[in-house]
Amino acid sequence: MAQTELQIAGMTCESCPTHVREALERAGAQEVEVDWHHGRATLARNGVGERELSRALEGTRYRVVDITDRGREEDEQSRGTRDYDLIVIGSGGAAMAAGIRARDLGRRVLLVEHGPTGGTCVNIGCIPSKSLLADSERVDGHGPAQLPRAVERKAGLVAQLRQDKYVDLIDDYGIEFRGTHAELLDSHTVAVDGEPTTADAILVAAGARPGIPPIPGLEEAGYLTSTTALEVTDPPPRLAVIGANAVGLELGQMLGNFGSKVTFLARRGVAPYEEREIGEGLTEVLEADGHTVLAPADTHRVERVGEEKVVRGEVAGEPFELRVDEILVATGRQPNTDGLGLEGIGVEVDPLGAIGVDQHQRTSVPSVYAAGDVTTQPQYVYVAAAGGSAAAGNALGDGDERLDFDSLPRIIFTRPTIAAAGLTEGQARARGLEVETTLLPLDAVPRALVNGETRGVFKLVAEAETGRLVGASILADGAGDVILSAVLAIDRGMTVEELAATWAPYLTMAEGLKLAAQSFGREVGKLSCCAA
Repeated sequence: MAQTELQIAGMTCESCPTHVREALERAGAQEVEVDWHHGRATLARNGVGERELSRALEGTRYRVVDITDRGREEDEQSRGTRDYDLIVIGSGGAAMAAGIRARDLGRRVLLVEHGPTGGTCVNIGCIPSKSLLADSERVDGHGPAQLPRAVERKAGLVAQLRQDKYVDLIDDYGIEFRGTHAELLDSHTVAVDGEPTTADAILVAAGARPGIPPIPGLEEAGYLTSTTALEVTDPPPRLAVIGANAVGLELGQMLGNFGSKVTFLARRGVAPYEEREIGEGLTEVLEADGHTVLAPADTHRVERVGEEKVVRGEVAGEPFELRVDEILVATGRQPNTDGLGLEGIGVEVDPLGAIGVDQHQRTSVPSVYAAGDVTTQPQYVYVAAAGGSAAAGNALGDGDERLDFDSLPRIIFTRPTIAAAGLTEGQARARGLEVETTLLPLDAVPRALVNGETRGVFKLVAEAETGRLVGASILADGAGDVILSAVLAIDRGMTVEELAATWAPYLTMAEGLKLAAQSFGREVGKLSCCAA
């Protein structure tokens, strides 16, 4: 008897196959087998038409998105009949991780990329921005003159890493690559430079680009983005930064180190998604360094007047006018989903264009997966890589891989650095957790005293009943290296008592984590150096 395969959207848990199978059997199908991991069912029609199969799931959370007929032998071999096992749209962190994982599984992979190979991180994100930041922190009083050399060094580093970590690896792993545009035609077909190409699974990992707010006059006046700011060789004397989260803070402080006087226009405050004490602490540092923070600020209009750019708006309800030489827009990122044909095949996106995925990185079309900045998941390259690898494993194997964000680390590479893991106090309470918190000023950490830099804080959040650590936030030099210990503590369900009892090497910033844990039960100022 001929077999029929259904691609079914909406299956998210182990009980789903039972509901789907019963509905299909009521419609008259026989030999029904349901694979919820991969969003498909195989069955013998027994005379049941496509319309009846589609209607069998009406009124449920499930939806038939594709019906394919094949014989038994064809069904067994179906995964070898298409052009590729996996087509990946993109070539950044998510795409490369997926491609490598698929090749490790022995599968045929095609990567399609219409832009620079390597995506955001290596070309216009993490690598170039942190290279410029590192050089900006070494200026010797002649910042403007040193910026061109820093930009040149950045360009060389980007070219080297793009070649070593992306271009060469594509060849090393035997991944086929096409530098062209891709558009989805159906759940298994991608137009690659206009040519229909098929795959058992498709991964959308097209990344994101700077999002530009609709501020009247902004386009006419001109502005920098996180991409174009990396090419500036003459720091603007007066710089306005619209946005005060990671990108705005890092690039604003970088250009400030090279000589710009920066005004940060923060709609909800500095580092708005982190603990209030962290944002307030960094605000004090920025202002002490000669910069200005306007918050809460709404920008209403921008216009060019001669050689100046004039920004007008309100701060805490009061009007302001700011005259600057340049504007950096850092208000978020826009997923690169336009032009991919997603809506035409039923892939659901949110109002901003980001793709929603389930716990297995599947979209609303079961054979189409997504990972990285193009999704609604946190926009970090390590999340992208993990998502891409999980998507490939789930799509091509029998994987049940899921990303767990409960201990996810977050870093903003300012100076001092912001690093956090797990939940903030507000997020924990929003989840209904009863929590206790502790706040340890940096002058209680011996390493900070030795460094002569005590502007900062450690904050821990623990479940009140059990003492289990659920969140940690740090504002300090070296915070990015310390936070891994907090990630492990949260991931392993450690209590603050257990954290307080662990070894911590003296005269390291990591000792601050132990001291903060100790402060739940005693006054650390009453402890001698190295006291347990």
